[in-house]
Amino acid sequence: MGSQESFAGQFDQQPDVPRDRPSLYEEEREALLRALWRCMAILELAADGTVLEANDNLLAMLGYQRHELIGQHHRMLCDPAYAGTDDYQQFWQHLRQGEVIAGTLQRRRVDGTTVWLEALCSPILDHCGQLQKVISVAADISSHIDDSRHSNNVLSALNRSLGVIELSPEGRILAVNRNYLKTMEYLAEDLLGQPHSVLCDPDYAGSEQYAAFWRDVCNGRFFSGRFPRRTRSGRIIWWEATYSPLLDVHGKAERVICIGNDVTYRVTREKSDREHLHLLSLGINETDNAVLITDEKNRIVFHNTGFTRMLGFQSQQVIGKLPRELFADHPSFVKSIERCHDELLQGHSFHTEELIHDFHDQPVWISAVTNPILDAAGRLINAVCVMTDITNTKVHEVLQNRVLNAMARDSSLSEQMSLLCEEVERVAPEVIASVLRVDEQGRLHTLAAPSLPDIYTRAIEGLQIGPLVGACGSAAFTGESVISEDIASDPRWSDFKELALGNGLHACWSTPIKSADGKVIGTFAFYFRQPRQPSAFHHLLVDAGLHLCALAIEREASRARIHQLAFYDSLTGLPNRSLLLVQAGQAIATAERNHTTVAVMFIDLDRFKQVNDSLGHQAGDELLRTVATRLQSQARRSDIVGRLSGDEFVVVLTQYEPEHLADVVKRVQERLAMPCHINGTPLNPSASIGVALFPTNGRDIETLLHRADIAMYQAKAVNRGRFSFFSEEMNSLAQERLALESALRDALRGGDLELHFQPQINLHDRSLYGVEALARWHDAQLGQISPGRFIPIAEQCGLIGELGKWALEEACFQLSDWRRRGIQIPTISVNLSATNFHDLELPQFVTGLLRRYNLVSTDLTLEITETVLMDTNPSTSQTISAVHALGIPLAMDDFGTGYSSLGYLRKLPVSELKLDQSFVRDMAKDEAVSALTNAVIRIGESLKLTVVAEGVEDADQYRLLVSQGCDVAQGYYFSRPMSADQLEAWVREYRCDANPIPGN
Repeated sequence: MGSQESFAGQFDQQPDVPRDRPSLYEEEREALLRALWRCMAILELAADGTVLEANDNLLAMLGYQRHELIGQHHRMLCDPAYAGTDDYQQFWQHLRQGEVIAGTLQRRRVDGTTVWLEALCSPILDHCGQLQKVISVAADISSHIDDSRHSNNVLSALNRSLGVIELSPEGRILAVNRNYLKTMEYLAEDLLGQPHSVLCDPDYAGSEQYAAFWRDVCNGRFFSGRFPRRTRSGRIIWWEATYSPLLDVHGKAERVICIGNDVTYRVTREKSDREHLHLLSLGINETDNAVLITDEKNRIVFHNTGFTRMLGFQSQQVIGKLPRELFADHPSFVKSIERCHDELLQGHSFHTEELIHDFHDQPVWISAVTNPILDAAGRLINAVCVMTDITNTKVHEVLQNRVLNAMARDSSLSEQMSLLCEEVERVAPEVIASVLRVDEQGRLHTLAAPSLPDIYTRAIEGLQIGPLVGACGSAAFTGESVISEDIASDPRWSDFKELALGNGLHACWSTPIKSADGKVIGTFAFYFRQPRQPSAFHHLLVDAGLHLCALAIEREASRARIHQLAFYDSLTGLPNRSLLLVQAGQAIATAERNHTTVAVMFIDLDRFKQVNDSLGHQAGDELLRTVATRLQSQARRSDIVGRLSGDEFVVVLTQYEPEHLADVVKRVQERLAMPCHINGTPLNPSASIGVALFPTNGRDIETLLHRADIAMYQAKAVNRGRFSFFSEEMNSLAQERLALESALRDALRGGDLELHFQPQINLHDRSLYGVEALARWHDAQLGQISPGRFIPIAEQCGLIGELGKWALEEACFQLSDWRRRGIQIPTISVNLSATNFHDLELPQFVTGLLRRYNLVSTDLTLEITETVLMDTNPSTSQTISAVHALGIPLAMDDFGTGYSSLGYLRKLPVSELKLDQSFVRDMAKDEAVSALTNAVIRIGESLKLTVVAEGVEDADQYRLLVSQGCDVAQGYYFSRPMSADQLEAWVREYRCDANPIPGN
C-alpha cells in the first residue's frame, strides 16, 4: 500500500495523531483511499520518472504485468513522438514546481495500441519543496471518445446546462453557447473574434501568469478550477470551468473547449461556511465552558482550552484517558460517568450536577450535559460533553434554600443565621462560621456561631468595635474585610490572642455586613483551625452568605419598622389611632377590673390650618412635633399619649384623683399655650380640650373618644383655648348638629335653600347702590334655620364650597331675571368662603355664569373676609388675582375684626371695605367706637375704597355715618333681607328723596 499512502499525503491537512488513536477524519480518509485504490487506475512515480508502483486497475488497463512495469521509466507509456519533445520535459518541470496536472491523455498499451485517459497527476513534495514522488490517478475514457453518438448526447446535455466557449490556440473566441452569453451578459457578436482576455480582470489578462496559463493549455495541459470573470456590466462572478485542449496528432492544441458554470452563490456560501466554521472553532475554544469529546470506547480524543481553564488539566493528562480516570477521587461522580456511558450507548443524552475537585484540589460545582453521536446504524461513535461551572450559582442556591425556607417559616433571625453557618460548614468542613450583629452603640452581639466554643462567644458578647478588636471588631469598625492569616502574629488580636488560640482558632476572615444604604449592621466570619488564607471557594461562600445575612438582618429591622409605621405616628413618634385604641382599651379593661376611673382628653389645636396656610406645612409639622413633646412632658408613666390625625391628640389618664382632674387638664392646656418659635416665627399656640370619663360617659374607648370630641367642639364654640367636660346636653347638641348636617346635604340637592336680598343705599344721594345676597333655609321638619347655625356646619362638613357656588349661580340668575323684567338692580354681592378661593377653577366658573346670564363683571361683587385675603396658600392668592383680573370687584367683609395691617391693606386687590356691624351698633353711644368708625372711613377714603357700613338699625347711626362721610350702608333701618319678589316690590316703591325709607 505504499503508493496508496503517498497518494493520501496530498490530502493530509490534519495534525499528527498517534497511529493507535486515529481521528474520525483519518478513518474517513483511509476509507476513501481504499475506495479510490479499488476503482481508479493509480500509478506511483519516482522524482526521476521511474515507476515505483501500479495498482491492478492500471495494469489491467495497459496490459502489463507488474514486473514488466515496475522500475521502467514513465516515457515508455507515452507516444514516442511526444516523449522526446520539450512539452514532455515541461510536463515534468511543472510537476517539480508542485503543480497538479489534469487532462485528457493518450497512453500506449503493451500491445502498442493507445488508450484515452482522464488523468490527474499530483506531485508529492518534501518539507523543502523538493519533488519526492508523483501520484497519477486515471480513468479510461476511450469508450466515451469512441462512441461519438454518446459524446454528442453528452455535449448536447452539457450545452443545455453549462456555459461553453470554443477558443482558438491563439485565444480568440470562436463560438459561445446561449448559457455562456446569458451568464456573461453578452451578445454573440460582442464576443466572437475577441480575445479570451476580455473576459478576465485587466490586471490578470496582462500578466505573465495569464500568458503561461494559455501556453500550457495550448500545449495540451488541462486546467480545472474556479476563476474570477467579469461580465459585460462589470460584475465579477466566480466561474468554475475546465479548459480542455483538443490536440492534433502531435499533441498540440487545435482548439480549446471551456465548459463551466456560474458558482458565485456557492463560492459565497462556502466562504460564509468557512467563516462560520472558524467562528465555531473560536467559540469552542474561547468559551468558559469545558468541552470533551470521547470515542466509541469512551476515551477522550478532544478537549478545548475551557476545560484546562476550568479544571486545570493539560492535554497530556487528558487525551486517551477515560473520564473516570481523571476523577477517580470522586466516587459519586465516577458513578455518574458510568451511568452517563450506559445512557449514551442507548442513544440518550445525560445531564448531571456534581461537586468535584479540580487538578489543584479546589472544589468546583459543574453542570455536565453529554450528547451521543451515532452512525447510520445507531451505534455510538462519539460523545460530546459540555461542562459549565455553576459553583457561584450552586453556592447561592444551596445557602439560599436553607435560609429562605427558614424565612418563609417565619423562623427567628438567630435560627436563620444558624442554618446559614451550618450549611457553610457542611460544604466547607475546614470552616467555622459565625454571624455577629452590630447595634446602634457599635457593640457586637452573636446572632449565630454553632461551632464556636461557648466560652469564646460569651467573651466577645457586647464588645465595642474598634481597629484592634480582632477581625470582626476591626471589620465592623473600618467597613472593610479583615483577613487574619495567623492570629498569633496579628496585632489586631493582641488583646484576644490567648482567647482565640486557646480555643483552637488560628486564622479568621471577617467581612462586614452592610445595609442597602451602606451602613455596617454586622459581620460574617470564617475561622480556621490552622493559619491560612481563604480560597476562591471561600470567597464564593462569603459573597452568597453576605447577601443572605444582610437580607435577614434588614428584614428583621424592616419588620420592626413596619410595626413602628403600623402603630406609631411617623411625624411625632406617638402611638397612632390603631395602637391608641388598643392601649386605651386595655387601660379601660384594667380600670373596670379594679373599679377605678379613666379620663380621655381630646385635644384639638386652634387655628392650626392658619399656621399651615400662612407659614407652610413644614412649619405645621414642626408645631405638631412641639405639641407632642409638650404632651409627653406632662404625661406620667401610666398615661397614654397618642395622635389621632391632623392636629388632633388624645391623652388617656389612668391614675388620677378625680378632684384634681380639672387641674391636670388646665396644666396641660397651659403647657400647650406657652409661646414658641417655629422656623424663626414666634407663635402663641392654643388648644381646645374635651374630656370624657369612664365609666360615667361611656364604657368603651370609641364612645369615650366620640364624647370627648363633642366636649372639645363645645369648648371651641364658647371660645378657643378652653376645656370642657362632656355632658348629656352636649350629646344632644351633637346629635342635633349631625341631623342638621344631613338635612343641609339634602337641602343642597333638593333645592330647599333660597336667597334673600338686603338693599345697600348710597349715603351721598340715597340711591340704590346694590343688594347683598344672603342664604336662607327653611326645612319642613326643622323649621327656619338661621345662617348662624348652618354656615358653620357647612364649613365643618365640607359643604361650604358647594354652598358658595350655589349662591353665585342663584344670584346671577336672579339679577338677570330682574333686569329682563325691567327691575334695575345696579349690582349684587355674594359672600364666598376661603374654600371657594382655594379652588383654581373659580374664575372659570364665574366667567361661565356671567356669560350664561348675560352679565358683565362689574354686575357682581364677591365678599371675602380678611383671613382669606391674607391667606398665603398659593392657590388662594392665585385665584384672587385671577378674579381681580376679570374685573370683578372684591369687598373685604367684617373689616376691623381681623388682624390685617394698614400696609398690607394697601396692597390688597379690593374695592370695598365693609365696616362690621359691631362697630356700627355702638358708634352712637361710645365716642371711642365712633372714632374708630371715622378712622376706617378715612382709611377707605385715602385708599379710594368704597366703605359699606353693615347693621345700620336707627336714624342716629344713619346720621352719624352720613356726617362721617361713609359711602354706603345697609341694615334694618333701610330694609330687612327680603325674598326676590319682596325686593322687587320694595324697589318699585323706593324713592331716594322720600322720607321715611320704605320697609323701615
